[in-house]
Amino acid sequence: MNENFKELINKEELDKRITELAEQIDKDYLGKELTIISVMRGAVFFTVELTLKMKTKLKFEFITISSYEGTETTGEITLMTDLRESIEGKDVLIVEDIVDTGKSMKYLLEHLRAKNPRTLKVCALASKPERREVEVPIDYLGFEIPNRYVVGFGFDIDNNYRNLPYVAYLEG
Repeated sequence: MNENFKELINKEELDKRITELAEQIDKDYLGKELTIISVMRGAVFFTVELTLKMKTKLKFEFITISSYEGTETTGEITLMTDLRESIEGKDVLIVEDIVDTGKSMKYLLEHLRAKNPRTLKVCALASKPERREVEVPIDYLGFEIPNRYVVGFGFDIDNNYRNLPYVAYLEG
C-alpha cells in the first residue's frame, strides 16, 4: 500500500455490508426482473460483488459518465457511453460507487427517467454528505464516509489504485 493511504473500509467490512445490501434488494424485488445499470468505471467492482450475492433475476446495462480529472471534479458531466438496450417499463437500479456533490447522480437520474423505466432506484457504495450540493435519493447505501479522496475497490486517481481490495483515503 502507498504510504500516503490510510485504510478506511477493510475487505471484511465491504463484504459484510454488500451482502446486507444484496439481501435487501432481493427482498424488495422478490419475483421481479431487475435491470442493473453499472456506472463505469468506478462502480464495476461494487456491481460485480453485489450482483454475485443476489438471487434476483438480473439484466445488465452499463453507462459511462465523467466529471473528474485527477482528484478534482470539473463540475461538468460528460456522457461517454449510453445504454445499449431500452429500459422502458422496467425496474431499474443504478449501481454507483459514490455520491459526492450529487451532480452526477442528478444528471443520471434525469437522463434515465427520460427513458421511461417503471421504477428507478439508486444503490451507492459510498456517500459524502459533507460535499453534497444537490440532494439526490440513495435507496441503498453502503457507507457514509468523511470528505476525503478515496481509492481502492473501484475508486481511483487517474485510473490508478482501483484494484485495491479495500477503500483507503489519501492522508496529508
